[in-house]
Amino acid sequence: MFTLRWSVFALCMVLPLQAQEIDWDKVNSNTILNLINRQNMEMNAGYSNIIQVGDYNNAELSLNNRTIITVKQLGDYNALYFINSFADKETKAAIITQGSNNIIDVTGSNSISDGIQINVKGDNRTVFMRNY
Repeated sequence: MFTLRWSVFALCMVLPLQAQEIDWDKVNSNTILNLINRQNMEMNAGYSNIIQVGDYNNAELSLNNRTIITVKQLGDYNALYFINSFADKETKAAIITQGSNNIIDVTGSNSISDGIQINVKGDNRTVFMRNY
């Protein structure tokens, strides 16, 4: 019974890995820890730093594992939607919102948007940015 539990646990840990990188015939109790460690090293490539001060702020981020982003939302009812999970290249961004009822919607990333800094000051502002 213990072996069955360990196998289910190991399977759940392996499932999030990309299927193209795994030779499923070679996955066993000896190689599973190496696969998990490799995935954790890849995931540590980027980081996110999110600071929200105020009420009813929302930040929805869909990021690849190489994204380095800093978000600061100061005020109430601010919303950030940042999606760059379509590409696998490194992206750096900084977004600062000061005020209330602001919306920032960023989708995609390219060489022009790498290292972008978006500063929104004021109330009731909307920024839409599409990078394809």
